[in-house]
Amino acid sequence: MYQIKEKEKIFIYTGPDGSGRKTIARMVATAFDMETVLSYTTRPPRHYEQDGRDYHFVNEAAYLKMQEQEEFLESVEIDGFHYGIREEEIVKAFDKHDLVYLTLNPEGTEKLKKMYGDKVMRFFIYADRDTVIQRQKERQDNDADIERHLSHYDGTMAYKNSCEHAFENYDLPQVSYQISEVIEAFLERDIIITDY
Repeated sequence: MYQIKEKEKIFIYTGPDGSGRKTIARMVATAFDMETVLSYTTRPPRHYEQDGRDYHFVNEAAYLKMQEQEEFLESVEIDGFHYGIREEEIVKAFDKHDLVYLTLNPEGTEKLKKMYGDKVMRFFIYADRDTVIQRQKERQDNDADIERHLSHYDGTMAYKNSCEHAFENYDLPQVSYQISEVIEAFLERDIIITDY
């Protein structure tokens, strides 16, 4: 397991699908010298997703081979699809940057938190069920995908209180600004500040 050095920190964005966590993560990263590490997945890409930008999309055989070779720092299976972060990519990201961010589901988030403790700060990004449905429809997810996401909504929301910070994403720029302030204060003082 990669040993995180003194100044290195991992920021993880988690929350229900359709909460806008990836968009917020990208917006916040522009304010800091922050590198992202993408998950590998066996799930087929959605029509708006790009390989190498949203995920590394691989077939099951390739994924299982990497898993067999213990290349993943964390790996989870959801709805029959695998998701994992390769340790080598975390190492490469930390080679050039002190701050790394990830967008993960609660299971993956929890695994990294257990590994790295206070080197990991979790941001839980959420929206109410109706908003999440509306956003998924706007990005033209198919009904089966929306239903699959919603079947995890309550379970994902239950993770909210485990995270250091939780933000309802009702306004992208506003929430991005608030999270940037939290990170700024955390880096300056190296202590967790109280939530909004």
